[in-house]
Amino acid sequence: MTTTTGTSAVAAVERSRGVGARAYLAYTAAKLGGAVISLLAVLVTSFFLFRIIPGDPVKAMTHGMPTSAGQLAALRRQFGLDQPLWQQFTDYCAKALTGDLGISYQFHAPVGELIAQKVPATLLLTGVAVVIYSALGLWLGTRSAWRHGGLGDRLNTGVALTLWSVPSFWLGLLLIITFSVGAGPVPGLFPTGGMESGGETGFAYVADVAHHMVLPVLTLVAVGYAQTLLVMRSSLLDEMGGDYLTTARAKGLRDAAVRRRHAVPNALLPTVTMVFINLGHVAAGSILVETVFSWPGLGGLFYQALSVPDLPLVQGLFVVFAGAMILMNLLADLLYPLLDPRVGR
Repeated sequence: MTTTTGTSAVAAVERSRGVGARAYLAYTAAKLGGAVISLLAVLVTSFFLFRIIPGDPVKAMTHGMPTSAGQLAALRRQFGLDQPLWQQFTDYCAKALTGDLGISYQFHAPVGELIAQKVPATLLLTGVAVVIYSALGLWLGTRSAWRHGGLGDRLNTGVALTLWSVPSFWLGLLLIITFSVGAGPVPGLFPTGGMESGGETGFAYVADVAHHMVLPVLTLVAVGYAQTLLVMRSSLLDEMGGDYLTTARAKGLRDAAVRRRHAVPNALLPTVTMVFINLGHVAAGSILVETVFSWPGLGGLFYQALSVPDLPLVQGLFVVFAGAMILMNLLADLLYPLLDPRVGR
């Protein structure tokens, strides 16, 4: 009798695991399908969106140079701008699906190579900033929620709301004026822009790059941590009234253990989304911050391309930016069921 009961229990557990595995596979397939559809929508949007920008790319490239009508027509033929819009669209999609993002109008180089050259600088700047402000926002958000209503909570929330509402480019300009140019008794301590001074090698080069990173990283951290803090605080406040926390305390667990083992893990789902979105921003960079600080990354390249407009480069960067966000959202969706088994069932 006991053996039969034990066998039935094991079989039930195995059936439950099988059902859970099938449910997760179906959930994963649905999310993958949604990501593919989103990427196709991005391709369509990137083509038509930037063609409504006023301006003629060929005239912009030849601005200030004596150019005849025949030469302008030859350039349009060279770049395929004389073809019907539908043919330009089909050619663009066919090449993009094979990884060919076209040739830049202004740089006369493959868009993929131009993007690859700028990726390291963007990953360095925004990667460091995302790691710092995600960790800072999670820590301060947890402390503010757990001691909500206190002086620390009011101070943290007030500062976060203020910084979240500040435009990043405006904050960057203020930091340049104060700490690069110098204001009053504050001398100019940091470079006004760029990634390096030039001529440095070894450890001196690393220190020089770090010196140039201080102000742009500080700008990104000041704006980014506020959003993470507020999301984490709100999510944890929603969990603090749960009966399971009362049960954990009744079992004799200390307050810090209740927060660390029970409350925070259950409050992480919205924050996980925020962290993965921030990771998507690592690829996209920050167009405004990179432009303000003349940082040689993808954001600055996008600004250059948009000013022409360099359609292949703008489209390629848009696809890379959107693709990074789609990928990070997909990873967050696939991680949800591992954090909360109720998701995807």
